Amino acid sequence: MVKELDENPGDLIDHMGWRIWLASRNWQREFVAGMRAAGHDWFTDARATLLAYIARRGTPQARIIDRMSISKQAVQQLIDGLEAEGIVRRLADPEDRRGRIVCYTDKGLAALRDADAIKRRIEERYAQLLGPDRFKALQDALVALNDAASGGNRGKTGD
Repeated sequence: MVKELDENPGDLIDHMGWRIWLASRNWQREFVAGMRAAGHDWFTDARATLLAYIARRGTPQARIIDRMSISKQAVQQLIDGLEAEGIVRRLADPEDRRGRIVCYTDKGLAALRDADAIKRRIEERYAQLLGPDRFKALQDALVALNDAASGGNRGKTGD
């Protein structure tokens, strides 16, 4: 059956999961390009994903590992890279002697401010493309889908 599907890609169904994934990939590609254009050459898709799990006030590294659903080693490598770039630093966790809190540096917080501006520009462009009513409907639909899937967590990743 797999061989048959591989030989007939036109037989694959068109489904909303694929369209949501494509929209997400396109948004992320535009966002990463915007960050790199703003001078953040260290910014990549993988690092963007990690940063989404770090609250602006910092997050325990163990919590980041649990939430990302990738190996501890992979998360540590990503954090090591961001630490080497001066974007984050690890501090001792006052509640866990063995734990570390991942916090943003001033350079990291400046990057987040740029990221906020880039996200607003992307949203403004999407609102212009769709029109205000369709854009609001899209936002409402995404919130409803994410709320249903996450038990009311509104799809947030950071603390």
